Amino acid sequence: MKESGNILKMKTKFGAPVQYWLRLSQHLLPLNEFIGRRISLQYEHQINCIECGRKTPKSFGQGFCYPCFANSPENSDCIIHPEKCRGHLNEGRNVEWELAHHVQPHTVYLALSNDIKVGVTRDTQIPTRWIDQGASRAIVFARTLNRWQAGMIEVALKQHISDKTNWQRMLKNEISSRSLYEVKDEMFRLLPEEWQPFVLPGQGDMLELQYPVLRFPQKVKSLNFDKSPLIEGELLGIKGQYLLFDEDRVINIRSQSGYMVTFSA
Repeated sequence: MKESGNILKMKTKFGAPVQYWLRLSQHLLPLNEFIGRRISLQYEHQINCIECGRKTPKSFGQGFCYPCFANSPENSDCIIHPEKCRGHLNEGRNVEWELAHHVQPHTVYLALSNDIKVGVTRDTQIPTRWIDQGASRAIVFARTLNRWQAGMIEVALKQHISDKTNWQRMLKNEISSRSLYEVKDEMFRLLPEEWQPFVLPGQGDMLELQYPVLRFPQKVKSLNFDKSPLIEGELLGIKGQYLLFDEDRVINIRSQSGYMVTFSA
């Protein structure tokens, strides 16, 4: 089998285990079928912007050319810092985009990837967001009317728990035994009163995620196409947006968005 195209973030579907598809332009390749088999990814030395399609000598912000990186609403400060969102004030790089994506119901969540972390996502992105982060378990902490409110709650919680995933430990499957429900109760007590009405009452449902992995790496050796134009070997699993290869090698597919690649198996 051989297909070529520009890599995009892997498509996922919740299941036991999670189902993955490699996106190469218009092609969708069912990756779970290739676990335990040898595959190769050959970089064709071409990058196309994932927004406008133009060729770019360098990828900015996971797949954009520089003009789109500088001007696209998908690269606004509030993507990384939701507390800086101005969409609810009818402001932003593209007000229509803000209304469609950020002035929408959002969720503040607690997820266990390696340790418990806090995060923010649009309601419609659950459980996709949790899968992309390689979370093993996750629960809803609060629900808000827009991204700014969710960001303000996240800022308050970040004083007590991390908002980052240790991706190396996540890939090695080194997972904390802390209880999400206990942390939720603790965070509620520490949350400023003005934000407490947004917190979901009770424990709520916990989602557990299983990933298609035969063997986790012992030591993580990160690959990318700029340094390794040909990546080949036995595909041992998929977790988050990472492919796990033999010899403890991993590659973050999302970070290579826009790269023209030929997949062979």
